[in-house]
Amino acid sequence: MLFRQYTDVKLMYADTSEVLSQHEAQNLILLGNLVFGCKGTDMPGWRNSSNWFMATVSDDAGIRLTALMTPPHNLTLFATDNDISEDALRCLIDAMDSAGVLFPGLMTEVSLANHFIKLLGLSHSGPWSITRRQRIYALTQVSAAIARVGTLRQACGDDAEFLPGWFEGFYVEDFDLPMPERYGVDTCEQQLSSGHLHILEVDGQPVSMASRYRSVQSVCGISYVYTPPALRRRGYGSSCVANVSQLILDHGFTSCALYTDLANPISNSIYQQIGYRPVCDSVELSFDSG
Repeated sequence: MLFRQYTDVKLMYADTSEVLSQHEAQNLILLGNLVFGCKGTDMPGWRNSSNWFMATVSDDAGIRLTALMTPPHNLTLFATDNDISEDALRCLIDAMDSAGVLFPGLMTEVSLANHFIKLLGLSHSGPWSITRRQRIYALTQVSAAIARVGTLRQACGDDAEFLPGWFEGFYVEDFDLPMPERYGVDTCEQQLSSGHLHILEVDGQPVSMASRYRSVQSVCGISYVYTPPALRRRGYGSSCVANVSQLILDHGFTSCALYTDLANPISNSIYQQIGYRPVCDSVELSFDSG
């Protein structure tokens, strides 16, 4: 097995994009982050690729394992064609040990995560825990049966009056972590400047939001799906996601992808009614390296 660590994100993308693109929806985060890095935009913080850990493990057949970490976020892995090689995982673990690479946790397909933790346990005594179980979904056609209400529009500057609170609500419900300072305001500014955030209105009142996020060659993701608690159970969230999904398809993408928390059966059911189908299960693990 050959371990290779990269310092040039464009070279990393050139070497891995074909492998990752065979499973675009599954690798939306990996591919999307590499695209961010290659564009060189929005460089402050975690998007500064000079701070990333980027690596591959190969054999005579080609790349077997791709690894990316964008500190302070978790290590993300992909086994080519989901064919897990324990030799490749051992090679990665040994190389990271030798280089002193620390990581706060892991986010990857559940079977690969289990193999990684099993092998990691042979040389690490630190505890680890599951922080979130997720399912990745993809959609190629919005269901004609899904009820539509309201009108979708692009978010605008006037929405900054309420959007920070919505983003904070999204964060509290989606992450069991302390909220970063200025999260709502900063996320609002970033989303408004990107032009990717959409608002569903009913009778002129904003009732739900969803954002196009991490577009790659043929797949575009959806994130920041949120409806204020007082406005739920009226079909607003499903209408918003259905409309944004159709917008993505109308822009020429062949599919949309999103992550759901498996602990929330309601959202999983709603997304399937819209037309989303499971791609694979993913897991987030936290690891105490100290």
